[in-house]
Amino acid sequence: MSGSSIEQDRVRERVREGYASIALRGGWRADDGASSRGGAAEAGSGAGGCCGGGGCCGPASLDSEDLVRAIGYSAQELAATPEGANMGLSCGNPTALASLREGEVVLDLGSGGGFDCFVAGPKVGASGRVIGVDMTPEMVSKARRNVESYRRATGLENVEFRLGEIEHLPVADASVDVVISNCVLNLSPDKAQVWREIARVLKPGGRVAVSDLALLRPLPASVRADVEALVGCIAGAVTVEETRAMMRDAGLSEIELRPKPEYVKAMTAWQDPLYQRIAASLPAGTTVADFITSLDISARLGASACCAGGCCGGEGDGA
Repeated sequence: MSGSSIEQDRVRERVREGYASIALRGGWRADDGASSRGGAAEAGSGAGGCCGGGGCCGPASLDSEDLVRAIGYSAQELAATPEGANMGLSCGNPTALASLREGEVVLDLGSGGGFDCFVAGPKVGASGRVIGVDMTPEMVSKARRNVESYRRATGLENVEFRLGEIEHLPVADASVDVVISNCVLNLSPDKAQVWREIARVLKPGGRVAVSDLALLRPLPASVRADVEALVGCIAGAVTVEETRAMMRDAGLSEIELRPKPEYVKAMTAWQDPLYQRIAASLPAGTTVADFITSLDISARLGASACCAGGCCGGEGDGA
């Protein structure tokens, strides 16, 4: 195993440990910063691999339902989601961006407790299907426990959850109409591979609808080295143009990247501890919003792009 592969595995383990803690607690908790646990603490986090603040690990000064309402989820969408599925881990609303239609197959990367899957389910209806993939066993177990509540509320049996890494999706080639993700891709240590996997699983003409965080300019080294910021989707962020280049290299087209600075400005205004700490590390005269933005990402896979991107004949276990 190469040194870079070893470091990638270390990053995944830190993230997995942090989100396992979030799943077991049901969300980020203000006293997480007082705890410590094994490897994550050794790596520099006083929060036991969880977040010492919020961001996409949950806001410290706004509850999870207020957060998702603030970023565009409707009361009707929230009504169908099981209690506990929303853990305040969102930075956008990819299901709205996707304009989902009846009968579509939707794949959610980093599905967590299943929140966006349960929002998407009623949109695609009984003839559609929603697949959530997450690498954290505790998150997958939590999401699966939520399925029965969703079924009772909607009468639908169209949502399932699979354990797997988003760099190696347990999904067949060309089997998905829409790939969504909400503040997760920045957690991956190999984002180019994630975009190749997205292209592999999409049907020709399939769509991408992702909400994530991106950099407007490089962050100071002190922020990028902070494990809490990594689990908070910030230290792992890449620039808007780097995102565009990776998507093009994967074979995606009709790429639209729309910065939404309102999210970061709101997190700063809500005095989220993680964002406050980042602000303290920035050069004088700058703000967090000068470096970080929420980004709505959309694209499409052309009819011949899959094989051009090298995704034909890839791994997959069936849709």
